[in-house]
Amino acid sequence: MTEIKTMEFKDDILYLIDQRKLPISYEVFECKDYRDVDFAIRDMVVRGAPAIGAAAAYGVVLAARELVYKGKDEFLLELDKAMDILNKARPTAVNLMWAIKRMRQVVEEYKGLPPEEIYEKLKEEADNIYEEDINTNKTIGKIGNTIVPEKATILTHCNAGALATAGFGTALGVIREAFYSGKDIRVYADETRPRCQGSRLTAWELKMEGIPVKLIADSVAATLIRDGKIDVILVGADRIALNGDTANKIGTFMLSVLARTYNVPFYIVAPISTIDFDIKSGDEIVIEERSSEELTHIEGIRIAPEGIEVYNPAFDVTPHENITGIITEKGIIRPPYMENISRLKEA
Repeated sequence: MTEIKTMEFKDDILYLIDQRKLPISYEVFECKDYRDVDFAIRDMVVRGAPAIGAAAAYGVVLAARELVYKGKDEFLLELDKAMDILNKARPTAVNLMWAIKRMRQVVEEYKGLPPEEIYEKLKEEADNIYEEDINTNKTIGKIGNTIVPEKATILTHCNAGALATAGFGTALGVIREAFYSGKDIRVYADETRPRCQGSRLTAWELKMEGIPVKLIADSVAATLIRDGKIDVILVGADRIALNGDTANKIGTFMLSVLARTYNVPFYIVAPISTIDFDIKSGDEIVIEERSSEELTHIEGIRIAPEGIEVYNPAFDVTPHENITGIITEKGIIRPPYMENISRLKEA
């Protein structure tokens, strides 16, 4: 198995695979302070909800390192401001807010200690978030593999692999586990316009590991589903509401409608940290809109008329009734979602 290290924190520098460059070139982006991390999240050097959360946690560590020589009151004040900035880097992926909340709790618990010791506690917590995510994804892979048939043809959308997490992946983690457990699987990867995370990242990951994959235009998926050529659809998530409504990369909702129409199992694959227990439905999820240039240009070259108006939402919301199950490290959540997800909050 090829190990893809999305990020590494070493000697007070966060090293990130620059996902804007793949698959043409493999480059590493260095974050030497929390501002670099904020930029990396906003500009999609790093993307994918769990990866954003882990990167943001290390951003807090970098902020603490920068401020550690200030007086206690100033240290805490400036660190809080840095966490506010990181918390707003992208609005939809709840793992970002979840990770910052964990880091805030560490600061609150140890605020009586000297800044240097608070820094050490924050570093320890960021390491925990990183390691927990990898272990969680491996557990998700094993649980998810139970619903993958032998010789399955799987459709996936966007990138929910190692590159979207601290390691191993969510939806691609299930695919990895199925492949390495000996199931003779095949994968169709949607290109996922406009950022092409499917063609640039998912196809790259699967090719790296020798997992049989075919790249398709987003518009081809409907024909494959209609013609009975897809056995199961596995996608990731950026935020899940209490009723099971799920925000994921734009185009996911479309797949869910087709899956329901043609009776193809449609699974969300995500850690519990992606569930937002504070919102009841997808109506409360803020959908990020991104630059018009993602649609009007490719690699800086204009492909659309000058002055054209653009609507470019990064995500859409799949209603819970279109979802067969939500695969998590705690098991597969099935309808009724409000009841079964609420149980996890109480646990």
